[in-house]
Amino acid sequence: MNDKISGYYLDNNQQAIVLDESQNLLVVAGAGSGKTLTILGKINYLIKYKNVLPSEILCISFTRASANSLKDKILKEFNYNMDVYTFHKLSLEILKDHHINDYEIADDNTLENIIHEFFSINIYDYPIYLKKLFKYLNIESTSKLKETYKKFYYNNYDKIIAFEKLLSTFLRLFKCNNYSLEDFSMFLKKARKTVFYFKYRKEKIFLSFALNLYLMYQNYLKENNEIDFDDMIINATKVVDKSGIKNNYKYVIIDEYQDTSIVRFNLIKTILAKTNAKLMVVGDDFQSIYRFTGCDLSLFINFEQFFDDAKIMKIENTYRNSQELINIAGDFVMRNKSQIKKKLRSDKHVDSPIEIIYYDNLHKEFCDLILRIYNISNKPIMILGRNNNDINLILDEKFELKSNGKIIFKENKNIDLYYLTVHKSKGLEEENVIIINLENKLLGIHSQIIDDKILRFVSYSNKKYPYSEERRLFYVAITRTKNKVYLLVPKNNPSIFIKELIVRYKKGLKIYKQ
Repeated sequence: MNDKISGYYLDNNQQAIVLDESQNLLVVAGAGSGKTLTILGKINYLIKYKNVLPSEILCISFTRASANSLKDKILKEFNYNMDVYTFHKLSLEILKDHHINDYEIADDNTLENIIHEFFSINIYDYPIYLKKLFKYLNIESTSKLKETYKKFYYNNYDKIIAFEKLLSTFLRLFKCNNYSLEDFSMFLKKARKTVFYFKYRKEKIFLSFALNLYLMYQNYLKENNEIDFDDMIINATKVVDKSGIKNNYKYVIIDEYQDTSIVRFNLIKTILAKTNAKLMVVGDDFQSIYRFTGCDLSLFINFEQFFDDAKIMKIENTYRNSQELINIAGDFVMRNKSQIKKKLRSDKHVDSPIEIIYYDNLHKEFCDLILRIYNISNKPIMILGRNNNDINLILDEKFELKSNGKIIFKENKNIDLYYLTVHKSKGLEEENVIIINLENKLLGIHSQIIDDKILRFVSYSNKKYPYSEERRLFYVAITRTKNKVYLLVPKNNPSIFIKELIVRYKKGLKIYKQ
């Protein structure tokens, strides 16, 4: 096959993947290496040269936006009107095909709302839980339980909210990793093995809250005839296992496979068992940054352990970044040796693609920087931060922030600026990128929030390397650029990632010390 795809010929790696006939194929695709192009090439090859019908290809992407984008590209490029699913849409269709659709889909925030309502209103009716919470949060107990809690709640609201957030994270991971009610007793047995009684008592209290809130949540769904996304996938898996699937798929293609959870994995395994379809999954373990949504990276890294007849192929030519940048970025992210080793290659060359700009006055330095970039290139500038509110670090009266993240610089409205969190930037690229909040603090890059040990019961964790996911997040950030990435760094308190860059890769950096 030598067809042009989106105006490009496939390179040797991409061509080999398109033609490969392995039963189960993992495609490890580096940042900017053209994985979407490869997926399009595979679909074109199957339909045009292998006479596979579009309805015989199950294509899955992880977000509605990415699924719609891929569907539109398939239609525009080949004129194939082919469905591209999210896991939720696929599960919903499976249930409808079997006439299991007499329910409403629960709002995404239902679990959080139930937990918040419990701690703000309902807990007053449960003295036993007030006493347990006092022990968990080390609140001095009194005979006036309700008055004591009310006073604590309003004076220490952040501690209650942090506890609520930990509970919602625990329960979301509990569900998407396919644990069941019976597993709470297993968690308690594991907690009992700790040598510290105080730690065991605290975890026992937490599990008690988690169990009861889980039951409240599930009862709410049942009473209101609602279903959440994880239960939808779990129920669809049971239906396929019992009754098969309507479409006789010959190929299953999954994008962003590094973000797979156990319940999604189980659905795919069940579909494959019923159809004997060939599987191709595409992703990049270097860009796995969604563990708290249930992503289990071991499903990607240990692909050959989960699938018989498995093969791994790599796309190692990048068309976005310069060789100089990927040398630094690749070595930086591979300090964690448990990931899949890859050597990206690029024909692009940019001297000192990473610029570190130290500042005393962030507002002044940011204004000077965007004017300097604009004078070199008038293309849009992507600004990245760790959190949604990081944009407030650089905004003052000279700027106006629009609801879509676009930023108006009043002194020069021709400069095209927009802000994203690093998580939201994944899959995107821009000529020049500025990264902010590179400060050594709790919510900086890297974030110093340490996983509560209780999450070990319900989530995949790589304990061998500290801040492994934050390291991948920084990798995603610096590889969004097609040209240069500019790191705005406080003089007095730089992120440890910046210190590491300077120690290990000083020759590839340009450093401005104002």
